Amino acid sequence: MAEIEVASEVEDVLHRAPEEPAAAEAPYPSRIYAWYVVGVFVLAYTFSFIDRQILSLLVGPMKRDLDISDTQVSLLLGIAFAIFYAFMGLPIGRMVDRRNRISIIAIGVFSWSLMTALSGTAKAYWQLFIYRMGVGVGEAALTPAAYSIISDYFPPKRLGIAIGVYGIGVYIGAGLALVIGSFAISWATHIGDITLPIIGHVYSWQLVFFVVGLPGILVALWVKTLREPVRRGHMRRETGTDGVTRDVEVPFREVLAYLRANAPAFFALNLCFAMLAMMAYGTAAWVPTFFARTHGWSAAHIGRDYGLIIMIFGTLGVVAGGALGDYVCSKGYRNGRIMVMACTGLVTMPFAIAFPLVDNPYVALGLLAPASFFATFTTAVGPSALMAMMPNQMRGFSSALSGLIVSLIGLGLGPTMIALVTDYVFKDEQMLRYSLAYVPPIVLFGGSILGFLALRPYLKSLDYLDTWCSDNEKS
Repeated sequence: MAEIEVASEVEDVLHRAPEEPAAAEAPYPSRIYAWYVVGVFVLAYTFSFIDRQILSLLVGPMKRDLDISDTQVSLLLGIAFAIFYAFMGLPIGRMVDRRNRISIIAIGVFSWSLMTALSGTAKAYWQLFIYRMGVGVGEAALTPAAYSIISDYFPPKRLGIAIGVYGIGVYIGAGLALVIGSFAISWATHIGDITLPIIGHVYSWQLVFFVVGLPGILVALWVKTLREPVRRGHMRRETGTDGVTRDVEVPFREVLAYLRANAPAFFALNLCFAMLAMMAYGTAAWVPTFFARTHGWSAAHIGRDYGLIIMIFGTLGVVAGGALGDYVCSKGYRNGRIMVMACTGLVTMPFAIAFPLVDNPYVALGLLAPASFFATFTTAVGPSALMAMMPNQMRGFSSALSGLIVSLIGLGLGPTMIALVTDYVFKDEQMLRYSLAYVPPIVLFGGSILGFLALRPYLKSLDYLDTWCSDNEKS
């Protein structure tokens, strides 16, 4: 009977009208349902990275059929997606703080899945560029809303591990993009170019976009069945003349003022995250091409092997990073998640330097395993540290602004920096291995320095949050 009463109480809380007392006084939803929601988000995140990363396996045939350079390919891998992903995230992030977050995610999943499928219809480089921008706009809806929702489903002491589990979607998706993509490429190559009604001539590699894009529409319908959680945590509240305390909206100018007041911690944290992501995105984008050029492996071969490494070691790393961040914080270090993030770059660096320089391709794969494991720690600790320093009604916008910084620097510059060094420093595409050996370690070191610089300002920001909460709960 006790379980039934608790379930009934949670159900009442989830459907409580806005005029009732503040959600912070209500119990958290059942842990089973909370993890179910995270599971659905992991699936959505997985599809987002499949759609995002599949392009890295198609570099060779794209260059051949569209007659483009490494730098142009890198723009498809990075800037075309990242710039719209980043800037569209800001208005969407503001919507996350004010509107139904489940609906925002569902619309986003539908949009990016459709744009991925439409990439299979592109007849020219500029068309593919536009569709990749559309994928970025759709995916901009997912993470700010997901972080905000997860923060309302889990208590602060479990937030790192919850966001870490959500973050495994990155590595499951990136790995599946390579594994499934390798089989899809083999299948499409066997079929060859085809002619479709209305669309017309389609290259064999373009069929892969249909295979990975269309199933995402079903995921969008699944997301729409989830329940929107009650907002909780640090909120602005007012008590009306009727004696009822209600959550009230925070004006946008006050959101900006809060970020300005905490700029040292916010920007040091996110620049650290961005630099470490720059290494991860840049390496992941060019590893398949590196194995093809340096070791003569086929796309199907490297897609299968590297995809498994990302899925296994990337997944383990992001969960381990989230759990480690929670553990260090539980020992009394309030900036423990920043400590973990700052150390990540230094630990990853030796493996990032070594893997492109060894002559044995299997040794290179072996070195990519620990590199993938340690590099993924930031996926959980960075966002969970950000959520811990922001009021609830600012989490969506702050996540989107964080996404802008991380995407423009990490995703936007990561693949392109490596391509530029290959094209304009070494001036030889066969020298890609040296671009991979030099650029990422420098970026990792810079990211770690920024992480250590964030430690003290972050503590001040946590104190500022407590003061803000006290002031706003009195109003």
